[in-house]
Amino acid sequence: MSSVIPIRYIEPVYRPPSEAQSLILPITDGCSWNRCTFCEMYTAPQKRFRARDEAEVLESIARTGERFGNEIRRVFLADGDALVLPTRRLLAVLDAIRQHLPAVRRVSSYCLPRNLRRKSVDELSELAAAGLSIAYVGAESGDDEVLARVDKGETCASTRAALDKLGAAGIARSVMILNGLGGPALSLRHAENSARLVNATQPEYLATLVVSFPLGEERFRAGFPDWRALSQRELFVEMEAFLDQLQLTRTVFRSDHASNWLVLKGTLGADKQRLLQQVRQAIADPQGAALRPDWARGL
Repeated sequence: MSSVIPIRYIEPVYRPPSEAQSLILPITDGCSWNRCTFCEMYTAPQKRFRARDEAEVLESIARTGERFGNEIRRVFLADGDALVLPTRRLLAVLDAIRQHLPAVRRVSSYCLPRNLRRKSVDELSELAAAGLSIAYVGAESGDDEVLARVDKGETCASTRAALDKLGAAGIARSVMILNGLGGPALSLRHAENSARLVNATQPEYLATLVVSFPLGEERFRAGFPDWRALSQRELFVEMEAFLDQLQLTRTVFRSDHASNWLVLKGTLGADKQRLLQQVRQAIADPQGAALRPDWARGL
């Protein structure tokens, strides 16, 4: 479909799994931080960070509207952290979407916590009123030592501040935690402190992925030389500790990315005990649990 949509894409293009049906609208290229050692998404030379030319973005929206204006229901603002742009520019993009893509009902974006430090709740409220519906925040961990080891450039406090700002502005938050990021040495504190972060902020959505390195572990191990990947059972034990500490009221939870061995879906806290039972069964009897087959993990 990208060949007929009048938008210039620079491969590879990434988006959250839940944005599979969305129009991907790049307003930046790459990631303004791009130092997280676990992330390979924007390390290719062509993905060097830059803000897209505003005129190009607005023209792309107008031309897309001419062809597909009544068909597109969702828009995802790419690349890695579109919210790094000044509020004025973001409002111009949202206004153009509203004008040229009138059927759109949801606009979303990845969001680095650091990029909200200079944005006030009032500014974020303006963005929400203009159509920004949801921000995907890669918290990765609530433990400061884990975050430092992977050069996240954030702390638990800075991530919490960003999530609180988004919530106060009425923008839904989808928080991602990386199962296994701390390795065996930091596994328990990674689980417990990640749960504390999520409990403190009560996001609307929560997801877990398993850390993986398709291009190799050399970059990651430079800052975390004693790290090793958790075994399948160790990942389940960490997940049990994480779920057990969660005290959520109405957060939609998903652990169904291709990287996850065990598919978990529910609402927390209503489904907490069922989810814990699934994890505990997987720990006790992996063959009897609803594990993702090996062929599906590469999807």
